[in-house]
Amino acid sequence: MLYELFRYNWQVRDEWIKWCESLSKEELSKMRTGGMKSILHNLFHVIDCEQLWINQLQETPVIHKDIEEITSLIEIKEFSNSTRRLSENFIKKHENSKEKKIFILSLKSGEKKHLTYDKVLYHIITHEIHHIGQLSVWAREIGKKPVSTDLIFKDIEI
Repeated sequence: MLYELFRYNWQVRDEWIKWCESLSKEELSKMRTGGMKSILHNLFHVIDCEQLWINQLQETPVIHKDIEEITSLIEIKEFSNSTRRLSENFIKKHENSKEKKIFILSLKSGEKKHLTYDKVLYHIITHEIHHIGQLSVWAREIGKKPVSTDLIFKDIEI
């Protein structure tokens, strides 16, 4: 089920990236209210958070990219594709494993939270859905039809 929901998010993300191809660089970068303040940065943010969490779960180095240095849709597409490959491999291995692994999150307060890997993975899924909703609001604000996020009509079996 986890993998299918990630596939859903990746399909919707790809559709948003394709949708963005008709927008000017100025429109993609325009400062807006809410979310990560621009279409480009919203897309980057969900991809960046996915790779951050997945790399932490598999104990590999996190890729550090400055959101302010992201200036093109091509960069977003490349980052999305590389992150997806990383995530896909990890999620498939995790789902095939019966081991209930725990991730220890160190908070700024010094407190430690013990989270199941499944909870972190579901967090990644819902986090992206939240930010993709912001893109729909912005699409309507500029007079464009947003990408459909209706799971019923996506080519994904759950």
